[in-house]
Amino acid sequence: MTGITDFDALRRAMAENSEEPEGPARNARAEQLLAEAEKLDIPLAVIEALGHQLKVYNYSSEKDKMFVPFARLLRMWDERPEDFDEYEVHSLHWVFKWMSSGMLGQPHIPLASIEKWLGEMEHRYRLAGHSERAVRGAEFSVASHIGDLARAERAYAAWLAADRDTMADCHACELHSQGEWQVRRGRDAEALDLWAPVLEGEFTCAHEPHTVLASSLAPLLRLGRADEARAHHLRGFRLVRPMESMRGAYADHVEFCALSGNEARGLELLAERPAYFTDSGNPRSGLDFLSVVALLMDRLTGLGLGDQRVPGPPGRAWTAGELAVHARVEALALAARFDERNGTTYLGDRARARMDQRPLVERLPLGVRSAARPAAAPVPAAAVPEPSPEQDLATLLTEARRLSDTLRPHAVEAWSAVARAAEGVELEARDRAEIADHQAMDRGPEGIALFERAAELYAEAGDPGEALAARARGAYVRALAGEVDEALAVIAEAYDGVLALYSEGATGVRQTAAVLMSRARVLMRAVHEDPSGDSPDVEVMAAAEAAVREVLALVEGHTGEDVRLAARGAEGQAMLAELALRGGDAEMAVRLFAKASAAFVGAGLPWFAVEYEARSAGLAHQLGDVTEAERALRAALEHGGPYLEAPGRAQLHLQLAEVLGGRGRSQEAAEHALEAAHWSDEAGEGPTLGAWARHQLGGFLLRQGRWAEAAEVLESALPDLSAETHGDGAVVQTQWWLGDCLSELGEHRAAAERRLQAAEIAREWPEQHDHATLAHLAAESLGQAGLPVEADRAYARAGELWRSLGNVHGLVRSLRARAWLALRADQGPNSADSARELMSEGIEECEAALLVTDDEEARQRLTGELGHTHRQFGELLARSVAEEAEDTAIQAAFEDALAQTAEAVAVFAALGEGAVHTRTAVELAAGWLEADLSRPADAAARARGVLRAYEGADDGDETVAARRAEAEQLLQLMEEQTGHQ
Repeated sequence: MTGITDFDALRRAMAENSEEPEGPARNARAEQLLAEAEKLDIPLAVIEALGHQLKVYNYSSEKDKMFVPFARLLRMWDERPEDFDEYEVHSLHWVFKWMSSGMLGQPHIPLASIEKWLGEMEHRYRLAGHSERAVRGAEFSVASHIGDLARAERAYAAWLAADRDTMADCHACELHSQGEWQVRRGRDAEALDLWAPVLEGEFTCAHEPHTVLASSLAPLLRLGRADEARAHHLRGFRLVRPMESMRGAYADHVEFCALSGNEARGLELLAERPAYFTDSGNPRSGLDFLSVVALLMDRLTGLGLGDQRVPGPPGRAWTAGELAVHARVEALALAARFDERNGTTYLGDRARARMDQRPLVERLPLGVRSAARPAAAPVPAAAVPEPSPEQDLATLLTEARRLSDTLRPHAVEAWSAVARAAEGVELEARDRAEIADHQAMDRGPEGIALFERAAELYAEAGDPGEALAARARGAYVRALAGEVDEALAVIAEAYDGVLALYSEGATGVRQTAAVLMSRARVLMRAVHEDPSGDSPDVEVMAAAEAAVREVLALVEGHTGEDVRLAARGAEGQAMLAELALRGGDAEMAVRLFAKASAAFVGAGLPWFAVEYEARSAGLAHQLGDVTEAERALRAALEHGGPYLEAPGRAQLHLQLAEVLGGRGRSQEAAEHALEAAHWSDEAGEGPTLGAWARHQLGGFLLRQGRWAEAAEVLESALPDLSAETHGDGAVVQTQWWLGDCLSELGEHRAAAERRLQAAEIAREWPEQHDHATLAHLAAESLGQAGLPVEADRAYARAGELWRSLGNVHGLVRSLRARAWLALRADQGPNSADSARELMSEGIEECEAALLVTDDEEARQRLTGELGHTHRQFGELLARSVAEEAEDTAIQAAFEDALAQTAEAVAVFAALGEGAVHTRTAVELAAGWLEADLSRPADAAARARGVLRAYEGADDGDETVAARRAEAEQLLQLMEEQTGHQ
């Protein structure tokens, strides 16, 4: 190691090391820096290096190492307090608190030693003149740790009653501890009230709201506030993930997964932190972590997944069942060490209670990409169970007939149960006919022969009408298989036959309707397979419509209590809707689909309405009727109820999310996009439909300003989004949104990476506006990330693109940004010259565009851009001269700045009343420059001009009030200055 030759170099190195990620590497560097400090032979250098080492140990997995540097610091203080400066004296007393909590977390340190240390802390704080607040807080930590609840309550009250001083923990940390105590006492709601200022960002620090977000998860679930718990998990885990020292908070997130049906995500979290299984520097957080590992593994084992491979301690492969046992044993062993030291059973009891928790939510969708729970799919509530030995064949037949006669879901499964029970049993022809008929329905094209067999059996049983209906069903299956001509031939014979029977009274309406509906279905297939495409054969359409209307005429007046006939009528309306759509009348199709849906619902068959409500919604959306689209989608979800399959449910939620999002209802849209993502994962379509749902969800969260949640979801979507499946526009938009989120979160380097990646894709698009915008945004992020050279390059590229697009505003803004970068680059005397040139170029571009623009609105916008460029030029010139520069240089720079600012005032004045606020702001800037140039009369005149501009203006307007106040301040200062002179 080289470069540490003086105290300043040491301080720079420690500052750089403080910015490194927590962990052993940072700790090792701190140890090297202490060795270098000792070579400098400067006591304060050693003191600062020890303090740095103590800090990085405290915020790492090697927390147990901090006691040695602290003991050395304390000895140095006792021997030579004059070697400590004011800051290090404060730091020494501050870390007394770390020692107290650190000792509690090490079970080998006797309780008597901790109590002795508490007394030492109290004594030294009193000598230093500090409040008792921190001492009583430390006493509370000891009492609550060992389970002395009475002493803890007393210390808690004394802690809150004592005055806050410089030794008190920050507000955020204190509120976290106070809320945790309320949770431990069973007062979840009170805890969340205490945490509210931290959660809302009023109080923050290096580790808050990280820990408060983690601690709030289980209380929120217990209170039934699942949506907030989800949000806190997504937001909080993002904060905790990179911080090695936060194993306890990390454990809270694993616990949340185990309690909310997100076991698969819990496993992913464990896989991210293998070292947490073995890190030994902080046994207390190790106890928390092992306890929730046992909880999660017990949950998996209870789901029948004890043999599943799971991440665990390195060195061997683990199953959930094995890790459940191991983690429980290790956790209880650790708890026993603490309890032996403490003389109680408190921590052991708490660990057992934590491990033995039951899920608080069966399944809470998170929206992020995660493997589906690898469990067997649950049997739907309405599914038919396997027959028990007690159930005889007659019972099964009765139930199957009931389900099929009333068109209930799972009728086919019921007939399958009948078929299994009927093997080897002699049955009547009618029974065998029904079994064959329903087996045929379940087999698709392979069931055509079975339909013929069923027809023979129906005929044998004396039901010629049902025999023809079975043949007609077989004909429809042929049509579905593409054999439309063959199907038409078969159905024609069945049609003639059933009409003859019906006219003779030899069969009923139900059998006749079945044949007529099959015929209509076959003819509809002919329509759909018509090779004429967009201009279908008029005769084929007419034949299909006539067949449908024949069905409707037959069943009209006969539906009553007959569900099957009612369903025929509803399906007929849907067929007419299809024909209307095929004929180009989308509005009629929407009305007819709605009529079909209403008929199914009226017949007590709402699940059949789902398809047509969805079709109606899609058409309504295309027609611009978003109100009808929203109604239809909500109805589809409602009518599908528990019978909707996961893929269909995902599609409906996603469509509704898009409709709601288009109407500006982002919060509700996000809820449906979340459901869409969840059901896509359940359907095994996470990489396709699920990725699109996450893309949409991230956008809706972003619109609500929920940056951290949106970032988690968008990052989760990206691995599955592809140009081939989702389109490169979706990939670019996701990167773009993610860049916006990261920018808002202050992660500027990462934001720049996302924006540059999106720009690289957009580079290939014919229209280059998005490419230019992304390049410009990436430049902004690079500048904010402290990468001026890269930022200038990106702004230059954006400028070229704006110029090629004829977008003067974008070009001028890129030039202004480059000017500011040049000024801040600290590249010597030429940097100010480069900045001036760039600002001048921006003014020239505006003026040139104004010369050739005839459109008045465009002229107004360009004039405003010119004014802002003059204004920024003035600010840049005023800042281009160093405070220590000679008076003549400062005077010259301010004169130039005033000239540009005066130009800005004139430009904004030309825009009239619409730019009054902008003009007065620049007028005041010019006034302050006049004051700096010792021209009080001119400055006062500027102030009076601003006051005149607001004569009679609304006093309640914040901008008006602010401008008046500043103008009055400037005027008063100048009048005092003039009077003094």
